[in-house]
Amino acid sequence: MILSAEIEHKIEQIIAQQGILSPQQLEQSKVEALQQGKSLIELLIDQKVIKEDDATKLIAMGSNLPFVDLANVTIPNEVLTIIPRDVAESFSSVAFGVVDGKLNVATLDPQNLQAVDFLSRKTGYPINAYMAPKSQIDKWINSYTSGISEEVGEALVGEEGEDALKISEDLKNFEKSDPKKIESIVQDAPITRALNTIFEYAINSKASDIHIEPRERSVKIRFRVDGILQEVMSLPKTTEPALISRIKILSNLKIDEHRIPQDGQAQYRANGKEVDLRIAIAPISFGEQIVIRLLDKSEGILNIDSLGFKGRSAKVLKKAITKPYGMILSTGPTGSGKSTTLYAIIQTIKSPKINIVTLEDPVEYKMDGINQMQVNNAVGLTFANGLRSILRQDPNVIMVGEIRDHETADLAVQSSLTGHLVLSTLHTNSASGVLPRLLDMGIEPFLIASTINVVMGQRLVRKVCEKCRKPMQATQAAVDMINRVVGNYLPKDQSQLQMVEENLGYKGLPILSQNAYTLYKGEGCADCDDGYKGRIGIYEIFEMNKDIEQLLLKEATSSAIQDQAQKDGMLTMQQDGILKALTGTTTIEEVSRVSADS
Repeated sequence: MILSAEIEHKIEQIIAQQGILSPQQLEQSKVEALQQGKSLIELLIDQKVIKEDDATKLIAMGSNLPFVDLANVTIPNEVLTIIPRDVAESFSSVAFGVVDGKLNVATLDPQNLQAVDFLSRKTGYPINAYMAPKSQIDKWINSYTSGISEEVGEALVGEEGEDALKISEDLKNFEKSDPKKIESIVQDAPITRALNTIFEYAINSKASDIHIEPRERSVKIRFRVDGILQEVMSLPKTTEPALISRIKILSNLKIDEHRIPQDGQAQYRANGKEVDLRIAIAPISFGEQIVIRLLDKSEGILNIDSLGFKGRSAKVLKKAITKPYGMILSTGPTGSGKSTTLYAIIQTIKSPKINIVTLEDPVEYKMDGINQMQVNNAVGLTFANGLRSILRQDPNVIMVGEIRDHETADLAVQSSLTGHLVLSTLHTNSASGVLPRLLDMGIEPFLIASTINVVMGQRLVRKVCEKCRKPMQATQAAVDMINRVVGNYLPKDQSQLQMVEENLGYKGLPILSQNAYTLYKGEGCADCDDGYKGRIGIYEIFEMNKDIEQLLLKEATSSAIQDQAQKDGMLTMQQDGILKALTGTTTIEEVSRVSADS
């Protein structure tokens, strides 16, 4: 929206009245904006003085236009869907209420009379147009997920009335005699449109996985969002053969094979985004279950600072990645962010001066400037064989997706001994369990001691939504838990606060108390899912030292190693999580869900 001089002047007055800038700062910013050929609003957004949502409100106030903050509005589905999704996307507009026979609509430009007139004719309502931030409008457009059943149902009926039942019968007729014929049946069938709809809803919902699960009388569709599975719809059982065949065709798998598991890959483009699909199919009692991992290329790779490492943990990791050789190992269950952490390390250290080679199963994120190799067991390219090949490619840094057996572990250790920095993952419950696990794999204790730089354990917790976050008093049970787990780390009085925060790396810590702490919880809004938005890591990390080396040579238990690591200053994952809950990043419930009690 191009702003007139009059509106810009009004916005300047509002900025001064609200104390966003002092008079001197305002004059300086106006000069800078003029020099850079920007409006004052654009400059303030670039300098992070104000957020885009606040900028929209300032423009509305300066233009004397009605404004609505959709983050504080609950829109019933029957109101939201008055404007069809495709129209809402085209005009960046959402309906949020009906008052006195008029439809309240949030839009980017209420003064666009042509758009308002079209929406009025399309919906049959007179329109009250309000200005709203684009991010909030997009959030509500993406929340049309509740209408997925209707959209998929419509897609399942073709233009000539062909439906999923007829297609399923056709598939049965051709499956054994002519698998190729199936492709022509499914390619342009309604099931293709239905599957595309499912993909688009999953991508808009920022789901990490789609679960397609056959049941006795239906097919359940579930999305995993921020680590939590949620059922989004149920399809008729008759759609199952066509749906599974379509997915197999997309991922170049055998259409007529139903007895054994199959893994494949595909790509999907939606709203200008390219998404990689990792597809796993397995036979179950009622058919074939499919799990599709969605990897959004447009999200980019996070850096170490944005993952959630704090204080000592961040220092230990950053020190370790500067070493030219040794091993950095990450551990945790599937879906705990181990690969993301290793990619973030690579993103930090990659340079034209070093050769970084990865061996993965599969390659999750494609990165410029590094050489990535895909494991292929079918042709004998295992982790062990691939690692042998990598060592002949003059690498400086090697990333091995996972250490699964003695052979891979031994090669990884030998690689780090011969002057390479090796990054990899293992499956154990804690960081301290990694060393006994390597011993179980047959690696000599003195080799482990001389090659390990750092070991980290991690989990992912959901973050509290910043838009609807509210303070709340901790229950006495939560107070007791906080004091038991992190009481020794909290400042005893105000004089210790700054020193403790600097040492630990957490801002906003409370003073130690026996009966009261302030925690934070999201109430749920247009910008989040049940009060949570996004995820962050909780970590425990220790570096190899003489004390741990001695325990290792004695083949000590993981609990003995953990005790020593904590004496050396390591925070456990649970402690890290509770400190993040106390500073408003997550909740005690989330930390308890993913980490063990200590």
